[in-house]
Order: sequence, then C-alpha cells, then structure tokens
Amino acid sequence: MKMDIRPYQASDANVLTELFYNTIHAVGIEHYTKAQVDAWAPLPIDYPKWHQRFDACPPWIGIIDDNIAGFITLADDGYIDLAYTDSRYQRRGVATALYKHIEALAIAQEIKTLTVNASYFAKPFFVKHGFTVLTKNDNIRNGKVLVNFTMTKAL
Repeated sequence: MKMDIRPYQASDANVLTELFYNTIHAVGIEHYTKAQVDAWAPLPIDYPKWHQRFDACPPWIGIIDDNIAGFITLADDGYIDLAYTDSRYQRRGVATALYKHIEALAIAQEIKTLTVNASYFAKPFFVKHGFTVLTKNDNIRNGKVLVNFTMTKAL
C-alpha cells in the first residue's frame, strides 16, 4: 500500500470532519457505549467549529489512491490533538506512517516531548510507539463520562 503524506488544505476540512465522525461511530463503539460515542461525536456536525480547529492546528493528511485515509496534528508544544484513520483503512499502517512523519517533524523542530490524550482505542497504538501513561482521565462531554489517557514520550 502506497500512501502519500501532505499538508492540510482548507478544502480538506469537510472530508476530515466527516472522517472523524464516521471513525468515532464505527470504531469508538468497540470501547465506548453508543451514548458515549454520540456525546463524543454529536450530530448534527458543526462544520464551522471543525474548520476553525483545523485552521488553528493544521493536520497532516494521509492519501491512498486519491482518498484521505487519515490525519494527525502536531502542535508547536508537541501535543497531538487529533489522530484518526478512516475506518476503511484501519490496521493498514496509515496511523503509523502519519505518526512517524510528525515525530520526525517534532525532532527537527527540537520538540523534546510529545503528549496525547488517547482514547481506549488509541492507547495501544501509542504504547506501541513508546508512549507511557501519565494519568487516566474522566472527561464529561454532553453529559457523558468519556475516559482517556494522558500519555507522553520523550524524544
């Protein structure tokens, strides 16, 4: 499988937003209840909010056969806010390629530590890539408790 990685373009915003929602509803249900998934990715989709979020921290985009297969963000302080793979491309190396790309960028920018708040689903991925758990967090979203894990990796 050949995947290209390119910077975010404003025209990607709607596709990335839908990828986020579809992925949460497709794979999030493996570790969270339907009510929790609906609270995490509520409908209807607030596209303007997501456009602002992507503009504030533009993601890196993974492309396979002209399709957006996944995306990941890296803030200037080393925080990975978003890391999602389209449910059709799960477990095919998309997230690993995107992660390796931003790790190399972080090293080049002399970022010393990466951090992420990983879901139950994402936690094993980040452990595999050398992250350790600092805390388990209970987050309230739309009246539901969603557990995630603050994780870190020294570079």
